[in-house]
Amino acid sequence: MAIWDDIISEHDKQVFKKAGFARQKGFGRNPAMAIIDVVYNFVGDKPEPILKSLDRFPLSCGEVGWASVHQIASVLPLVRRKNIPIVYSTGDPTLPKPWASTTRREETNRWKRGNEIVKEIRPKPKDIIIRKLAPSIFFGTPLLSILLSLGVDTLFCCGCVTSGCVRASVVDAVSSGFRVGVIEECTFDRSQVCHKVSLFDMNSKYASVLSLAEFKKYLGHIKR
Repeated sequence: MAIWDDIISEHDKQVFKKAGFARQKGFGRNPAMAIIDVVYNFVGDKPEPILKSLDRFPLSCGEVGWASVHQIASVLPLVRRKNIPIVYSTGDPTLPKPWASTTRREETNRWKRGNEIVKEIRPKPKDIIIRKLAPSIFFGTPLLSILLSLGVDTLFCCGCVTSGCVRASVVDAVSSGFRVGVIEECTFDRSQVCHKVSLFDMNSKYASVLSLAEFKKYLGHIKR
């Protein structure tokens, strides 16, 4: 049973199936992993219910964010042992954000550590850190050139939010010629409806949504 089965109607599933969406896309042999915006602004500084976390972190995803943090942390040692490039992204508070007025985003600047990647999955010295000003990790950044220089053919995405920066990054990744995977348990959103619908949509059109167990199985076949 897919995570979106309780959200997507049987009619819509039949339409997408008949139209040929969600066919197996497959992955290459030279992957990279992108951990998108897993920073304190989006998870808070500790696991707690989202409505409580929002009192101090107005863009927090609360407990679902921390659940994904722990899942990401569980797989990072295996990714590092395989010498797979790891890309982290975070916002740059010094740059303008045209959409800031649509949320309480400006309030996030009051906590100076808000754009820091959470310590449980903190980058290592050789990891790549992208500071972005737009939803996609590709827009206005050198990431495409970096991945091409490393010979990457597949990008596995996780982080937050599923319906925002993750989806924007997935669309740009596939538009740039990469095969794309989205690791379900490592990806999160403050809205479960948006999370599930976005996973369904990405799996139908742009990426293959896979479980953490499936990702680990894939990594087991990578020889480095």
